[in-house]
Amino acid sequence: MIDTHCHLDFSDYREDLDAVIERAQKAGVEKMITVGIDAASDRAAVALAKKYENVYAAVGLHPNSASEGSENFWRELEGLAKEEKIVAIGETGLDYYRDRVPREAQREAFLRQIDIARKNALPLVVHCRQAYDDCHDILKELPRPVAGVMHCFSGSAADAKRFLELGMLVSIAGPVTFPNATKLREIMKSIPPEKVMLETDAPFLAPQAYRGERNEPAYVRYVAASLAMLYGLTPPDIDRITTLNANALFGIGPVPDKAALAYMIRDSLYLNITGRCSNACEFCIRFFTPFVKGHYLRLDHEPSAREIMAEISKHKEYKEVVFCGLGEPTYRLDLIKEISRELKKSGMRIRINTNGHGDLINGREICPELKGLVDAVSVSLNEPDAETYHKRCRPEYGEKTFNALLDFVKSAKGNIPEVVLTALDMPGADVDKCRRIAEGLGVQFRLRAYNVVG
Repeated sequence: MIDTHCHLDFSDYREDLDAVIERAQKAGVEKMITVGIDAASDRAAVALAKKYENVYAAVGLHPNSASEGSENFWRELEGLAKEEKIVAIGETGLDYYRDRVPREAQREAFLRQIDIARKNALPLVVHCRQAYDDCHDILKELPRPVAGVMHCFSGSAADAKRFLELGMLVSIAGPVTFPNATKLREIMKSIPPEKVMLETDAPFLAPQAYRGERNEPAYVRYVAASLAMLYGLTPPDIDRITTLNANALFGIGPVPDKAALAYMIRDSLYLNITGRCSNACEFCIRFFTPFVKGHYLRLDHEPSAREIMAEISKHKEYKEVVFCGLGEPTYRLDLIKEISRELKKSGMRIRINTNGHGDLINGREICPELKGLVDAVSVSLNEPDAETYHKRCRPEYGEKTFNALLDFVKSAKGNIPEVVLTALDMPGADVDKCRRIAEGLGVQFRLRAYNVVG
């Protein structure tokens, strides 16, 4: 895990900072970013980053201190921004909750720090309290987008959507663990985990387990656990996703560029066997990112059964194996059968996630060949009629594809124990018609969240 926002220079840690950092490491916190709020705090943050190998720093001027933004300060900040292990500018932004500094002074300081961030190719750490409209307008009206994070997010779902559309990430802290934070948790459900990072804001905002006490980076694990429950994922999933997000934004660690052939999400082991697909769906994630739940999946070659089995052997304690990557697995029917036969020797449950084009791809009815090997198949329908399906999914087999998909489902029902037809809750999608199609075919129906993959 990475604690992307803490204040290790504060006097709260004067007596035991070494122990605090050691506890964080033992709790699985790989890195910490200590964040400056004014001139003295910025200098201290830089010093801590130099002293501790796993500590990085952000330097800036908090909006509640914006009146301290003299020309001497700005010159010093520009110098600090060039220091080694400085990974962001901030904590900057707007605070209309405390309103300790005139709002125009806050906006001027915010713009000044945006300029410094740009000059140094650094992201922003943005503090925003009851100022989401003005903060959004400032970022939206920039001549070029700027990367950054909305720290300790407390806005609405609509606010989150607006900032995500600008390319910003969101970080979340201890309040998400509070029993009375139902509204915040509902808002977080609207934000994909792929856009979220972990933070403590230590020494403030301790999670429920330590509420009222001093917070520290080790406690970020409680935030991760809360998000795992909220998103229906595991803590390792949250760790992997948010660590990737932090490494990519702040440049503090590796971003994978080699495809995973076998990868865990929750308690399922997914097999990434091809990048080919007979659809070119306008909403498909492969056109936007090679990552799914923190795993890099863009293959540079189609792996052999031996390669796949070798990767499977590295994983333990999974409940099922799922053929699913960025491509359509039934392109590799023989490999599916070979691996499934081997895994069935130990009674493993096998599932295929497919677009339902397998018969067209292989030139024959394939489900009888999967009988006894595959326990479940999930077929993406997404649209209720041939015309709409052809328009949005753009299948290479043309207008005959939709009916061929339905025939595949009928065949699957006769050969595979569990068949599920799925649809996305996309804007404008007729989900009820999709559900009725599944009912008419006598198979299960599952509604999937739009823009949520894995």
